[in-house]
Amino acid sequence: MDEKIPNDAEERLPTEREESLCPCKSKKTYMSCCQDFHTGKRKPQTAEQLMRSRYSAFFFRRVGYLIDTHHPDTRPPGLKKELDKTVHNISWKFLTILQASKGGPSDTRGKVKFVADYYLEGEPGQLEEHSRFKRHKGQWKYLDNKG
Repeated sequence: MDEKIPNDAEERLPTEREESLCPCKSKKTYMSCCQDFHTGKRKPQTAEQLMRSRYSAFFFRRVGYLIDTHHPDTRPPGLKKELDKTVHNISWKFLTILQASKGGPSDTRGKVKFVADYYLEGEPGQLEEHSRFKRHKGQWKYLDNKG
């Protein structure tokens, strides 16, 4: 008897990543939250959605998305090279949104204050940031952390 051995990759669709809770702490699955932003199927409608999707992009090390969602007015010229060099050094562990102001579907600017817990070389750390966001050609972009 010739039994077909199942292909593990085909048997596990959707993948564990897609089924698991999104790292942005929205309490949704990654598939129903940030995945479509990362793949370009949808665009964030609010500054907070963009902030959460950028956190998830750091979590999953999606350098292209981080570059694409950084406002061109404040995007450093060597950002890709810097991210490629450093993105694997940090393990992001938890995100807490402290405050969001403006940044809605009809706004052109917004701010999101958050705390992100991480590990760097095995040592715990915390990033607290008050990020500013601004629309560029109709899309939300990360401007800077000078909120």
